[in-house]
Amino acid sequence: MTVIFEKPHALEDVSMHYCPGCTHGIIHRLIAEVIDELSIEGSTIGVSSVGCSYNSYEYFTCDMVQAAHGRAPAVATGIKRVDPSKTVFTYQGDGDLAAIGTAEIVHVATRGEKITTIFVNNAIYGMTSGQMAPTTLLNQVTTTTPYGRDKDLHGYPIKVCEMLATLEGAVFVERVSVNDIKGIVNTKKAIKKAFKVQLAGLGFGIVEVLSTCPTNWGMSPEKALKWVETDLKAKYPLGVYKGKDLEV
Repeated sequence: MTVIFEKPHALEDVSMHYCPGCTHGIIHRLIAEVIDELSIEGSTIGVSSVGCSYNSYEYFTCDMVQAAHGRAPAVATGIKRVDPSKTVFTYQGDGDLAAIGTAEIVHVATRGEKITTIFVNNAIYGMTSGQMAPTTLLNQVTTTTPYGRDKDLHGYPIKVCEMLATLEGAVFVERVSVNDIKGIVNTKKAIKKAFKVQLAGLGFGIVEVLSTCPTNWGMSPEKALKWVETDLKAKYPLGVYKGKDLEV
């Protein structure tokens, strides 16, 4: 019999807690598939921080560590320096990485720490009821911007890939999305390349994934996928911002 679907071994066989239409689960699966294909499950350590994905340690079969809010890059640095043979990745949202954890990610990147960061950007604080995040779009309505984000009051959205790509220690920086099949395929390729960069000892790699949050956006799952296409991508263009020609 032809096998057309298999659960990745690196992904636990449990139900996930995410809201209907949330694409965190898709990203989890892609990471697990990459871990399987690279045969690194037994030597991989993931670090989850605070946010909707705080308990991602329940979903991956590799070793996982829980970090304080925004501190996943620092914890990952400690793990990698103690045991460089391990493959270490962080899994972080925009409220975590681009707000309280901004200094952490900037300095990890500028030091060229040999870790991999999966950065999930849904332009809002998901776990804590939908407040404005650093990546929230101008005019986007959130619980703390009921009239929309105002540049004069709240400033402009932070473009993480564009910022980190200017740092010498960051060797691979790419932004992808999971709102359609093509995006999902490209996201897996980017995650795999980021892990290969680490395995080759080249330096810091980050993959930013544009994701959905139907609950806090106040949209249906279908409309949320379209909003990624029409609005999020317009502000956060997809592409490789650094390391396009890397051979790994």
